[in-house]
Amino acid sequence: MLNYYKSSRFIARQSQSLRGFASSSIIKNASKEHVFTPLATQSVISPMRRNTTWLTALRAREKQKVEWINKHKAELESGKLSPHDLPLESYSYTKVGTLDVAERSPKDSFSYVILPFKSDEWFLDAYINAYGRLRIGQIFQDLDALAGVIAYKHCNPAQPVIVTASVDRIYMKKRLDSIANLNVTLSGNVTWTGRSSMEITIKAATNNRDLTVDSKLTKEDIKEEDIFLTANFTFVARNPETKKSFAINKLIPTTDQERADFVRAEQYNKHKREEAMKTALIHTPPSEEESNLVHKMWLQQRLDPDKASSFADVTSASEILPAENPTDKVSVQLMQETRIFSTSMMQPQYRNRHSYMIFGGYLLRQTFELAYSCAAAFSHNIPRFVSLDSTTFRNPVPVGSVLYLNATVVYTEFINRKLNPEAGEKQNERKYDFNQNSIPGTLIQVRVDSTVRDLKHGTTQNTGQFTYSYFVAANAEKSLIPGNTEDVKPKFYRVMPQTYSEMMEYLEGRRKAIDTASFNTYVRLMPNPNEVVSE
Repeated sequence: MLNYYKSSRFIARQSQSLRGFASSSIIKNASKEHVFTPLATQSVISPMRRNTTWLTALRAREKQKVEWINKHKAELESGKLSPHDLPLESYSYTKVGTLDVAERSPKDSFSYVILPFKSDEWFLDAYINAYGRLRIGQIFQDLDALAGVIAYKHCNPAQPVIVTASVDRIYMKKRLDSIANLNVTLSGNVTWTGRSSMEITIKAATNNRDLTVDSKLTKEDIKEEDIFLTANFTFVARNPETKKSFAINKLIPTTDQERADFVRAEQYNKHKREEAMKTALIHTPPSEEESNLVHKMWLQQRLDPDKASSFADVTSASEILPAENPTDKVSVQLMQETRIFSTSMMQPQYRNRHSYMIFGGYLLRQTFELAYSCAAAFSHNIPRFVSLDSTTFRNPVPVGSVLYLNATVVYTEFINRKLNPEAGEKQNERKYDFNQNSIPGTLIQVRVDSTVRDLKHGTTQNTGQFTYSYFVAANAEKSLIPGNTEDVKPKFYRVMPQTYSEMMEYLEGRRKAIDTASFNTYVRLMPNPNEVVSE
């Protein structure tokens, strides 16, 4: 049973080879399993499931517009209202059901999705990238869809419009090298609530049991040592009739761990805006240390451009200096030369349950894969995902609009990745390594700027900025040469800003890298801030 790219033809063909299943029952349900629908939204009882076709929703929207314009004709002619004041569109429903606020425990919203990679090779085929590793962008879609399911379960029986406000962080906890030999579970629950917002934590874990998409799972089945990825989302609830915030059910933690998660999330949400301002140069100018760093980079390029690849004078103290081993290669590329672009029409097949806006998980997948392509083109190697920093969805992306994505390598840093002994990785003996149980390489930070154009009005809006971090091992070139047994000189990568604007982008990227290192040290309890975990 293939979840992401089901088609009626594939299901009918597959039904002939599956013993114990009646082909008629599979074909009967085929029309309900949409080709672009994430697994978490496919169940008939899923609150994220679409209830209408696009044509039905489109006709309803046109009717709604005509009725609203006729009702407010005088206000529109006088200028008191504009067409943009049309109430929030949500064809799936317009009534919230109830305004009552109740109490809910984290267990009430616990939900999960099973990805049976070990049990079903065709299921796995939809989640594999070109290099036989997990296609993280596909996982992002499932994460966001599952977070939506959790949000609606918490708000039940009320039916507000719920949207993804931000992705607070997605990060790897351990390396995943043998995806074909493991099943994966995605599970989570609400960990904090405000008046109209909620934080949802989802964990991706491996599982050796023989599982199917219909297997049962409890919170106790998720072992801490099996978790390889954690994601935190913030959702907000709005009233579809008034367009104002909607009061949701209160979360009441019942265990010590639930209370600890609640306090952590509450503190994070209190300081989130403050921390965001610290990393944004538009609010906080460069420090003396940062100004000196910019001046050194500028001076080096101006006085002796040929020495732009010598980083001992310009690198931050936390970086590993290849100068201790002069045989290492350092590839330098100007920031402006790393930029790549993507333009795409937003089609209704990627809409959310409210019919008229694009599903947030699809945007995560698109930005991730452009960032991945940017890092790969920059390093001429296979990047490994490390983390997605805090990201806010500033404006929704309507169906029928044009989405512009711009990816740039804004920061690089020489750093270590933790070894994975289970994959046969041995201790390295390089003198300048912080830890012999790690692999040296380059942390590549890619920023993706997202803009949407409304075709009717010709206006453009900033829809969000996504910052992804990837790791490329210094000896990664060796794995790209089939059958290679000879040693390949370790290679590091460096992006070089030139203009003042690029220097500021570099510093902002550096601030985010420092923030991530602090997060690693104090939240993930990694003793070495100069060490990362990649997929």
